[in-house]
Amino acid sequence: MKAYLFTLLLAAGSLTSIAQDSLAVDTTTVKESSKAKKSIKVVGVEIGKSKSDSIRKPSSKFSFQLTFSRIDLGLATFLDRGSYTLSEENSFLENQQFKTNNFGFEFLQTGYRFNSYFKIYLAAGLDWNHIRLKRDITILPDEPKISYKEEDIDFKKNRFSSNYLRIPLSFQFRSKDDGRGNKVYFVAGPEVGFLITGKTKQVSKEMGKVKFKDDFNFNPFRYGAFARAGYNGVGFYVKYYANDVFADNQGLTKDFKNLNFGLTVGF
Repeated sequence: MKAYLFTLLLAAGSLTSIAQDSLAVDTTTVKESSKAKKSIKVVGVEIGKSKSDSIRKPSSKFSFQLTFSRIDLGLATFLDRGSYTLSEENSFLENQQFKTNNFGFEFLQTGYRFNSYFKIYLAAGLDWNHIRLKRDITILPDEPKISYKEEDIDFKKNRFSSNYLRIPLSFQFRSKDDGRGNKVYFVAGPEVGFLITGKTKQVSKEMGKVKFKDDFNFNPFRYGAFARAGYNGVGFYVKYYANDVFADNQGLTKDFKNLNFGLTVGF
């Protein structure tokens, strides 16, 4: 968790740098017959000439780039048949809410800007949910359904995690610059995810540190929607996944869904 906060602060600092294009201004004096005439050239285009005399190459509205943005750090929570209270079947996932977190970022994007205020882009990134379990249990791998066993161990840390490749389609709206040169952003759209791995991490006096990777019956494919709003590159996000946390017929109940929300950096 400390490493995530350090990454978030480092990214926030790097995102505040602004690149500016330099314009070369050249003042020349041109003599025509007996009259002297002054003209000013800006980036090779002479002011005062007709439009047909100067040719400007329009910049492309398409973009494709590596990036490090939409850095999310927030809380992960669950809706059990529409309720924030877990049912008896899912009570094994009772967690320490403020240590059950969501972290993610995007590293690749391609898009099209229609104008100064509206852009559509498709991105790819990584997304983690870390569930800090309250109960002293072990989630079992290689089971046909999500399963666990009670342990006679006092775990100092008992974490159950999932890691997804996230692919959002974003519709971005932004305002004009304000007096400080900053903008208000609103971004929303659908998102799909593909499971990379599940993981358990347990720390105890009896066993030391134990880690294990498996799919742990997590849904191999998830889909949902997200929204982000902010100012000057910093804001809030919310993400909701419409299908179940666990794969079909591998959860203990149906209609068990994931909701994440928190702070975001970079638009």
